[in-house]
Amino acid sequence: MNRFVNINGWGFVSLSLALILAFAVYPIIQSLWLSTQVGKGVVTEFGGLTNVYRLFRDPLFKTALFNTFIFLLVQVPIMLTLALVLANTLNNPDLKYKNLFRIAIFLPCVTSLVAYSLLFKGMFSQDGVINSFLLNLHLINEPIGWLTDPFWAKITIITAITWRWTGYNMIFYIAALQNVDRSIYEAADLEGANAFQKFTRITVPMLKPVILFTTVISTIGTLQLFDEIMNITNGGPANSTITLSVYIYKLSFQYVPNFGYAATVSYVIVLIVALLSILQFKVAGKDA
Repeated sequence: MNRFVNINGWGFVSLSLALILAFAVYPIIQSLWLSTQVGKGVVTEFGGLTNVYRLFRDPLFKTALFNTFIFLLVQVPIMLTLALVLANTLNNPDLKYKNLFRIAIFLPCVTSLVAYSLLFKGMFSQDGVINSFLLNLHLINEPIGWLTDPFWAKITIITAITWRWTGYNMIFYIAALQNVDRSIYEAADLEGANAFQKFTRITVPMLKPVILFTTVISTIGTLQLFDEIMNITNGGPANSTITLSVYIYKLSFQYVPNFGYAATVSYVIVLIVALLSILQFKVAGKDA
């Protein structure tokens, strides 16, 4: 009887298992094998660790890695802090029209990546609305090269990503705050705690598991940053905003195709994601 039940069970999951093997496991194995291949286009041969050695001699890879970490270390903390502050503010039961504010802040998350990227490209162009606004307020004397200056190009990308994804993380925090007993805050009020003390000593510790979750998914998302870069700056100016994902795309489809080396670079992202995720779980401790 048990054998009959097991056979039926395998029968039910066989299709799903076959799809997972075909579209998840096989591509991973194939890409790992591809990372050992050298050559251009479809004409390749086994090269062992040649592509790995090439990473250490590739200045453009180092530039892409550096830019990726700049976006990670600057944008992610700003975004998560802003999302946490907004969630705490919009969780106030006495705040009027809070649902309207929640929808307005979350709305960018459901916009098309390409559409909003092109919108930001137009807004931050040399004669775009941002420069016109700053010039009219006499805050600047000449247009800022948001897309032509390496520093300001990074600022533009960080602004775009923060605008789109802050509301996404805010929703997680608001959902978690709904489960925090209001009596804890009432007790803190009786003890004379101010808003900042309640935020740092009650809200943040209570949301520790959710903060860890959003930190991990935001880290993974930033390490895979692609759409905004391609549509706003295309990695420029002078590769100052190129990321690892954009570099992989260019290796595969814009430069002379080198799929083996592109696969090797992609596994760098996998390795970094794994290491940072482990580190974040270690830092968070057992309570998270």
